[in-house]
Amino acid sequence: MRATLQGLQGVPGIGHHEGMRLISDAERRARIGQRHAIAPGLRATGPEAATRAMTVLHSTEPATVHLSLFARVDGLTHDDVDRALHTDRTLVKQLAMRRTLFVFPRDLLPAAWGSASARVADTEGRRVAQDIERAGVAADGVAWLDEARSAVLALLGETPTGRTALELREAIAHIDVKIDVTAGSTWGAGRVLTHLGATGDLVRGVNTLHWRLSRPRWTRMEDWLDVVPPRLEAREGYAELVRRWLATFGPGAVEDVQWWLGGTKAAVRQALVDLDAVEVALEEGGAGWVLPDDIDEVSAAEPWAALLPVLDPTVMGWKHRGFYLGSHGPALFDRNGNAGTTAWWDGRVVGCWVQDADGVVEVRLLEDCAREARQALDVEAARLTEWLEGRRVSTVYPSPAMKEQR
Repeated sequence: MRATLQGLQGVPGIGHHEGMRLISDAERRARIGQRHAIAPGLRATGPEAATRAMTVLHSTEPATVHLSLFARVDGLTHDDVDRALHTDRTLVKQLAMRRTLFVFPRDLLPAAWGSASARVADTEGRRVAQDIERAGVAADGVAWLDEARSAVLALLGETPTGRTALELREAIAHIDVKIDVTAGSTWGAGRVLTHLGATGDLVRGVNTLHWRLSRPRWTRMEDWLDVVPPRLEAREGYAELVRRWLATFGPGAVEDVQWWLGGTKAAVRQALVDLDAVEVALEEGGAGWVLPDDIDEVSAAEPWAALLPVLDPTVMGWKHRGFYLGSHGPALFDRNGNAGTTAWWDGRVVGCWVQDADGVVEVRLLEDCAREARQALDVEAARLTEWLEGRRVSTVYPSPAMKEQR
């Protein structure tokens, strides 16, 4: 059954239609094991392959990139990640869906620039302009932002290797402002850089700190990439992002895609039509969507264990998470919807992980697990402990389960 724009109008309440392919929760979990490169024996060959498997990686916290890749690539080193991000530049950081910073495969950037990132840039630009006017910095906030952007780009044109936010603020008086937006909330030059990043004019380049902290040299995209490819039009860009999402996370409901994309339901529906997406029934009720060549049943791999970091893309891939979270959502997500660390057994989240004072990784289970599961999780904990070499990874997004004392 192929999607039609008319047929998509009633998606939220659709049931298990006769003859529609049913994809069970068990099969959805099997798809995670087969496609997310986290099951031992099915891991990726390198950072690029692992990122492509997940469409994009969350990069709100810099450590997440390294930890998400470690979970998916055997023998990964920090030099491997640095090569992909800063030397070969096959992976590029880009502000996009839901005003979130992601690591993109380089070839996917044009799709984001014309769609999800453009949407974020438009919203962010209007907010900056309004805040500038409200604070009395300038009567015309749009003109102020245009001048600020031009000043930053001009200075960085003289410095192809980039500059940190502090260096830019010290060099450009125009952006050296601090504005109280709400009680306890202020912003300054960083908002201008954020907007330039959303529009694809700047990129967070070489990190001047270690892998667990971020202080990038902001660099012009044209200096960062050998060739800056043309951005796709919005409709084409959304279709490509949704295509990649379906390949990684499908099946998913329209609400899942819309949440992940940070776009409108109309944009998602149009993308599903453009992709000839196929409607399937989900065990939880309602309809899901898969690519037209992804109808065949996916068999489960051998039972597998994984330890994933804060905001890992597997955990954050869907809005409706019951098929892999069960009742553990409140324990593993903070009040703003940010996922903490997670411990997985055979496609289900069964707990989280933390580090003790010496940096040793400890698994905290939220349910009783068979001996086989506990042993496999202990193997993953030992593997991660060895890789971290005593370094403790902090986060501003600890889940309630992570905070609990044993």
